[in-house]
Amino acid sequence: MDTIQLKVTLPVALYDYLESKAQRFGLAMATYIKHLVIKDVEDMDLPTFKMSPKTEAVALQALKDHRAGKTKLLRSIDDLL
Repeated sequence: MDTIQLKVTLPVALYDYLESKAQRFGLAMATYIKHLVIKDVEDMDLPTFKMSPKTEAVALQALKDHRAGKTKLLRSIDDLL
């Protein structure tokens, strides 16, 4: 799963309240806020999108090539150039 780092600006009073709640549960502030967001959206269906037939064929061929050992691990962009 891809992740994104998010910066949030909060009023001091709200920050202090959230920090005290996080400490009460023995959690870091970021972990507590992540938990709140997950609980808020847990009953929502997240959208999924079907690949186009062309993209799916390319992806399946790439997976087949990888499993057959036809791919090469690139450690940096210099390996590609």
